[in-house]
Formats: sequence, C-alpha cells, structure tokens
Amino acid sequence: MSKTETTEQRDGLGEAGAQLSTAPVEETVIGGPTLGVIGWIRWFWRQLTSMRVALILLFLLSLGAIPGSLIPQASADELKVEQFKAAHETLTPVYEKLQLFDVYSSVWFSAIYILLFVSLIGCIVPRTWQFVGQLRGRPPGAPKRLTRLPAYTTWRTEAQPEQVRGAALAMLERRRFRAETAGDAVAAEKGYLREAGNLLFHVALIVILVAFAVGQLFKSEGGKLVIEGDGFSNTLTQYDDFKSGSQFSTDDLVPFSFRLDGFTGTYEKNGPQRGTPRTFEAAVSYSEGGGPDKKTVIRVNEPLKVGGSKVYLIAHGYAPVLTVRDGRGKVVSRGPVPLLPIDNNITSTGALKVMDGYRDKNGKKEQLGFQAFFVPTFAGAGKGTMLSQFPALDFPVIALTGFHGDLRVNSGLPQNVYQLDTSKMKQFAVTGGTGKANRLLPGETMTLPDGAGSITFEKEIKEWASFQISQQPGNGLALAGAVAAIAGLAGSLFIQRRRVWVRAVRGEDGVTVVEMAGLGRSESAKLPEELAELAVTLHAEAPTAPPAPEEPAEEPADTPAAKSEGAEK
Repeated sequence: MSKTETTEQRDGLGEAGAQLSTAPVEETVIGGPTLGVIGWIRWFWRQLTSMRVALILLFLLSLGAIPGSLIPQASADELKVEQFKAAHETLTPVYEKLQLFDVYSSVWFSAIYILLFVSLIGCIVPRTWQFVGQLRGRPPGAPKRLTRLPAYTTWRTEAQPEQVRGAALAMLERRRFRAETAGDAVAAEKGYLREAGNLLFHVALIVILVAFAVGQLFKSEGGKLVIEGDGFSNTLTQYDDFKSGSQFSTDDLVPFSFRLDGFTGTYEKNGPQRGTPRTFEAAVSYSEGGGPDKKTVIRVNEPLKVGGSKVYLIAHGYAPVLTVRDGRGKVVSRGPVPLLPIDNNITSTGALKVMDGYRDKNGKKEQLGFQAFFVPTFAGAGKGTMLSQFPALDFPVIALTGFHGDLRVNSGLPQNVYQLDTSKMKQFAVTGGTGKANRLLPGETMTLPDGAGSITFEKEIKEWASFQISQQPGNGLALAGAVAAIAGLAGSLFIQRRRVWVRAVRGEDGVTVVEMAGLGRSESAKLPEELAELAVTLHAEAPTAPPAPEEPAEEPADTPAAKSEGAEK
C-alpha cells in the first residue's frame, strides 16, 4: 500500500480508499521492538516475496546470462571452450572457479533462478487469495466527505433522491461497473482486470521459468552431416555429436529417419553481395515410425517437424569423390569425402583415411592418409592464391598431400575425422606441383611414388548438408508463458482500477443535492474525464433545478415614495 493511499484513509476515506491494490503492505523494523528468530525469519520472507526483490532477482538473472552469451559454453561447444582455454591461459583458472564455462548449470546462476522462483510464488499466492476475496466482496460505501476525492462534481435537481440513485445505478451497470446502492449513495467499482493482468504477468514469469527448467532437464540436441544419397535414423549411434539434459532418456528419441535426396544452393553472381546465398535448401525423404516415405524441403528457417523433434538445416559443403588404388591397381577406397568450409566461398579442408585393405609394393599392410584442400572456384594457376573465388562449382580444384604409415586410429585416443595424425606417418614426395602436394582437376589422377599406387579425383562431386536435430519439450510452454506475460503486462498498464460514488440527498430547502466523486488507484487524467462523462449522462435524467425566484424586498417607511403616498392620503 502506497503512502498516498495511507494518507487518503487517514483523511477520512476509510474503506473507500483501501485495497485498490493487492500489493502486500511492507513493514519496517526501524525504531520498532527487537525481533527474535521467528521475527527475523518472517522479515526475511517478506523481503524475499516483495516485488522489489523479485525485480532485483530478475535483473540479476538477465545479468548472469550475459557471460553465457559471450563466453563459450561446454554444454554447447566443447571444442570452442578448449580453444578459448588455450588462447587465454591467464583467464582460464578464474573463469573455471567462477563456473563461467557452465553458466546455466553453475551454483550461482541456479541460486538466483531458485530464489526468483520462490520469490514469485511467495508473492503471487497471497495476492491471488486477496484478489479473489475482493472479487467476492462488494464496492465499499461512500466516504462522508466526497469533496476530498480527486475528482468531484455536484449540482441540485428537482428529481427525487430515490429517482437519482436508481438512474445512477442503471447508468453505472450499463457502463459495466459493479454497482450497488448503499445508504444514501450508489457505490461502483471497475477495472478488476488490472490486478488480474498483474497477477497473470507474474504467473507467466513462473511458467517461463518452469519451461526453462523443463527444457534444460529433458532437452536433446545433436548434429549430423549427411551426403547426398545418404540418410539418417534418429538413434544415438547415428549422431556425429549429441548433448542432452540430465533427465533425458534415449527412449525419448522420436522414431524417424530421412534421406538427403539433393541440395540446392544458388548465389548472387554480381554486385557488392556477390557470393551471398539466394537459394539454400535440402530436399529430403522422411518417414515417421516406419511409415510411408514423405518428401519435403528443409530451408534455413523452415525446419522439418517430426513429432517433438525439429530438423534444422545449418550448413553446407562439398564432398569430392576420391578413388585410391594400390600398386597393383586394386581399388582400396572409393567414395565421397566431406570437407569442411573455412570461408564464405566454401574453400574447404579435410582428410581421407584408408585404414584397411591397402598393401605396399612388398605386400605389407599399411595405412594411407591424404590431406585435402578444395576450392569450388579456382582463381587459376599463377594468380597467387588457392582460396576459392566463388561458392559454386565453377572451376573445382583439389590439392592432395599423401602420407603412409600408422594413422593411430587404434591407439584408443579420439580423433577428428577431418584431420590426420601424422606423428607415425611419412609423407609421399610426388612429381609435379610442389613436390609434396598436387593440384588436380576433376578426372585427373595423382600417382604415388615407388609403385605405392594412385589417387583419382573423380568428375563426380557430391554436396553435403549438416543438420541439427533437437527436442525442446519446454518450447511450447515458454511460448504460452511469453504470450500470457505480454497480455498481463498490457492489462496492468492500460487498465485503470477506479471507484465512483453518487450521493443524492434532500437539502434543507427540499431540493435534491447530487454529489459525484471518483477515486483511482493511481493519478490519471482519464478519471476526471470519465466522471465528467458520467455526470453529463446522469444530468440528462436529473437536470439542474432552476434557481429559486428572489422575493421583492420591502421598502422602508421613510422612503420618498412612502412619504408621497402618505401626503396624498
């Protein structure tokens, strides 16, 4: 309750000016008696459940989310976290102690989150019961002196008091006021949706917090690179990388599969936006739960929705088809090799690993590895750069560097499929090119030295698309909470709660005196305007009484007129 409302009650408004809000009365212990343990607990609870503390906690929550946006998070990209740690050796120990690499699961962020949750619930529950009580109550009676209210008007009418009160009651009910006659006045109240909107807003905040918690506990998110013609089945072993919440179970994965039929990418060819994607879509065939195949197109902002999962198109690249033969001409490896883009023109790098089936000229088993550098549009020999000039396949060229030995794939240590571990390998020295690597056009072959075999860059170049498959069970709940929060906030801002009283009593001279007054929860220019409109409407049924005729004053006996009359007689 604000200081203004307290003053109004003290000035004689009484119950009429009370409880326009369900906000709890804040108490202070300054200058009061010493509090015991129970008293301090109650005081702490009142502070925690106050709206001021809730707003502070909400601000701290948004402030605490900033590091999660600026610093790489282990839950999102562990590789970036490792790169950050390697580049910032001084900051890393500090960030680790502050849990800045795991902001959303950190102790301090969880503490703010839980305190905000408790604060909102502790604030909303008592206010809701108080609001329900106000809805079941009736408008309070009129104060003794309506002249003290901020909006006031009065006039005299020849209509009977009962007639004026009846007209006022009907008028207010037509305006959707909750009104009743109490004594010599009509009491009316309107604007309950303001407090309902306020409560709805805070309930919506709780819903959003619950949705966030559900999403973090039960979410799953994984990535998969799919080459044209290949497919994906939504099982754990099919993912390239996978992360999930602590309460997620693999049984919660939606059973579906899809195949990448083709990728279409077109790019701006001229002007300042040259190379900007214009068409970026993946044509797929998918089935849900073993059902019939369906065809659809996945675009950047148009994911495939299957059950509770969404399949997003997030990246694209090329997969040149490479064929490796041993010294006897036997094909030991053939297929598309996906390469990762390193710039906007899809200059790409990657590796081809031949782990089984290869034997050197002496028949000894050995492993081969090739580092690949691919450009879809080559600038041309002697142009001073190997970087691609355009994202489309206008002039594809690949540079290959070969190694033989042990790839160390059986060492027990995880390896990046797009990089070679050459610590146990020797590099082939080849003729032509740089002596270490050769540039090949589609259809050309690089011969390995000493009868070690060859590698051919086939004319077929496939494309690949990278997809993110995610399940966010709290998204719908969060959306509903956000919509409800906006609706509640709009109601609490634009709806004004106010009370109006109309008093009609008979004056000493027998003429009815009409008084109208209004009181709002907060000062607003609309309240006097609304009261004036109501007064004009009521005045039409109870018009102002004409002024009483003035009686002629009696002339004194000693006036000249009296003297002349007496003389005539």
